[in-house]
Amino acid sequence: MLKLYGGARSRASIVQWYLEELGLEYEFVMLDFQAGENRQEPFLAINPMGKVPAIVDGDFVLWESGAILGYLATKYCDVTNIQESALLDQWIDFANSTLSSAMAMKEASGTSVPRMLDGLEAVLSKNEFLLGEDFSAADVAVGSMLYYGPLLFGLSLSEHEAVRTYSEKLQSRAAFQTVFASR
Repeated sequence: MLKLYGGARSRASIVQWYLEELGLEYEFVMLDFQAGENRQEPFLAINPMGKVPAIVDGDFVLWESGAILGYLATKYCDVTNIQESALLDQWIDFANSTLSSAMAMKEASGTSVPRMLDGLEAVLSKNEFLLGEDFSAADVAVGSMLYYGPLLFGLSLSEHEAVRTYSEKLQSRAAFQTVFASR
């Protein structure tokens, strides 16, 4: 059975949301960061960086939420087309580096984040989801950042109707509610 390692209020919730969307059985291993479990063996054998999330799928070990989302999408959603895989990676990278970094750098009130939201608005005005009409790991990655943005960085989506509607739609999904309602 696949194991997901995480901690309270960690990016493991992003991977957990996708696992719930896929309907996969998994074991969630909660590490106690206060006790330093993420900096001790046996977890350091899984991720020598001592960071979560990390998964163990049989003999395969992988860490970093974006890499895990891409792996799960490829393994369980039959992503075999190289262009589809690249588009998926593009949105996951955008969420995990470009968008999250800009929000964390307190640029939400500046020009960088609003420009990104303008771009998302253009895409979501034409498509139900980032890759078209079907929900994907790309939506989990970007949707997670759109959820965390207002909570952690004071990001407002009020001027971007399609982005706000998209974010609300994602947050109403049963799998999202299962994971985030208790956090």
